[in-house]
Amino acid sequence: MSLFIQSAHAAETATGASLFGQILLPVAFFAIFYFLVIRPQSKRTKEHRAMVDALTVGNEVIFAGGLMGRIKDLEGDYATISLNNNTDIKVQRASVISVLPAGTIESV
Repeated sequence: MSLFIQSAHAAETATGASLFGQILLPVAFFAIFYFLVIRPQSKRTKEHRAMVDALTVGNEVIFAGGLMGRIKDLEGDYATISLNNNTDIKVQRASVISVLPAGTIESV
């Protein structure tokens, strides 16, 4: 009989701790989610925005479709990319995913 009474007393003391646990657990999950997902994505977005804003005529770039070319002209949110001597295309500046070192296109 004393076994059941002890477990009843243990249940009463656990309710105070569970209230703390109910508050702490969601806060801990949010903190983990923030540091593993939100913060790194925000950092990548800032770096990409800085790269797109720093584009200049003559940069060699790769954009989202996988094509590689040299920037021929910049007009607002768009860039004219020269793929070769005869082919120019117009793409959104935000679609540029990487700026290549000068001379990369000739070496490929």
